[in-house]
Amino acid sequence: MGERVSERIAAIAESATLAVDAKAKALKAAGRPVIGFGAGEPDFPTPDYIVEAAVAACRDPRNHRYTPVAGLPELRAAVAGKTARDTGYVVDAAQVLITNGGKQAVYNAFATLCDPGDEVLLIAPYWTTYPEAIKLAGGVPVEVITDETSGYLASVEQLEAARTERTKVLLFVSPSNPTGAVYPREQVEAIGAWAKEHDLWVVTDEIYEHLVYGDAENVSIAHSAGERVIVLNGVAKTYAMTGWRVGWLIGPADIVRAAANLQSHSTSNVNNVAQVAALAAVSGDLSAVAEMRAVYDRRRRSIVSLLNEIPGIVCPEPLGAFYAYPSVKGLLGTSVRGRTSANSAELATVILEEAEVAVVPGEAFGTPGYLRMSYALSDDDLAEGIARIAKLVADG
Repeated sequence: MGERVSERIAAIAESATLAVDAKAKALKAAGRPVIGFGAGEPDFPTPDYIVEAAVAACRDPRNHRYTPVAGLPELRAAVAGKTARDTGYVVDAAQVLITNGGKQAVYNAFATLCDPGDEVLLIAPYWTTYPEAIKLAGGVPVEVITDETSGYLASVEQLEAARTERTKVLLFVSPSNPTGAVYPREQVEAIGAWAKEHDLWVVTDEIYEHLVYGDAENVSIAHSAGERVIVLNGVAKTYAMTGWRVGWLIGPADIVRAAANLQSHSTSNVNNVAQVAALAAVSGDLSAVAEMRAVYDRRRRSIVSLLNEIPGIVCPEPLGAFYAYPSVKGLLGTSVRGRTSANSAELATVILEEAEVAVVPGEAFGTPGYLRMSYALSDDDLAEGIARIAKLVADG
């Protein structure tokens, strides 16, 4: 008898971010005063007008039936319109595939593009799901490592050094999860031109497009990378709709047809009520987003300032998303509450057990020596959580 679980599925790494969040919630449920910096999830409710659209949709019998696999036609059209409005990238509704959250868009993209052995340039630190989706599709993730000295930005030179004759795809993410890095316009355009020159596909995840701060601007690489571009996005982060599970994939019509064919055999259409809610979100204005962004911006400045006051921690200023990605290399090998951590995974365990603060170690994102800390939590919890870490380090 062989193994009970296939090699392909057994090889998938557990989502470290969801695992940390689950552990924190379990401790909280047990009465422990855990503060969680783990989940990449807005702490705001979904705006009322979106919820009301869903309530009305529940009562409409049309939404009680199967609908087209690729998405409600009116939602596909609205996503095309929203994309033109927000990034200036013009596409037809036929180039849009509505998916079950951003994760299915990621999976569909790589399953549709990759043959066994195709290489995908993966800029690290990276979101935990990317390498797993690439490997499930038969692709080979090729890591391009960045660090705090460049603001976690990859250069054309680094990408070119990693390119081989097997390279088929560049995965580009700005604003970035987990670092909060935002590529400046000239660097986006240079990378896009480089990818176009070498006939590479570019998969660009733009889920954090509206969460940029200060002088940073969101620039879509779709404008400079030629025809071989797939844009991934969704309503989760912009409209505080993580649980509604609506994302999308935008690309050339033949890619979208192929990805829709795959989806027809995996999940069929996305939940109709959630699609109607997403339609209300993308058709409306961005005022609710602006209110949330102002709060994130305040928390962003606060967390960076507080972290940089702790000896052994260095935190670059993130310009997008809602994450800080501090280096904790200065704490490794030193005593923290009498415990010495050899790596950031061990340090995260010490912080959870000794300070009751949940963070995600850099190992989950391909770069040990760092922690990802979401600042999508209340101001009081943010201040208290960092204070606990500061006290833990000070106690030695």
